[in-house]
Amino acid sequence: MDAAPDRVAQIQAAWRRERPDIDPFPQGVIGRLHRIGLLLDARLDQVYASFGLSSAEFDILATLRRAGAPYQRRAGELADHTMVTSGGLTKRVDRLIARGLVERRPEASDARGRLIGLTDAGLALIDDAFTAHMAGEHRIIAELGPDADILEPILRRWLGILEPASD
Repeated sequence: MDAAPDRVAQIQAAWRRERPDIDPFPQGVIGRLHRIGLLLDARLDQVYASFGLSSAEFDILATLRRAGAPYQRRAGELADHTMVTSGGLTKRVDRLIARGLVERRPEASDARGRLIGLTDAGLALIDDAFTAHMAGEHRIIAELGPDADILEPILRRWLGILEPASD
């Protein structure tokens, strides 16, 4: 029992009608992944917003938390480990500083260098937000049932093909 045609299937049917010489099969995979990504972002953004965070701010706090105690990184490292550009990073860090969630600290090995680190309030917030984030992701994945076990290794392989190796 198949579901009713989704928007991607409708687009593919139109292309099959208009350009029968081109197989729109890839749209079925890539188009759906793109739409799924947008819908997942919207769901995840709701969780972040419930903690007063944007997705980029969550990413910054989570990156600092994953660094382990004392929960700090150089700005360049922070940009490398997040999905935030270095230009956007300063503005977001400044907002997080204003909220008392992170602070700039002097670097012990370089008096001119600065580290960005979580405050106690930032640590408490990201721990709560990450707990809610993971609960939300578990709910989303549970919607797939046992198919989630099949999907993860396929996506890992595909990402390995598409994404350049990281350091």
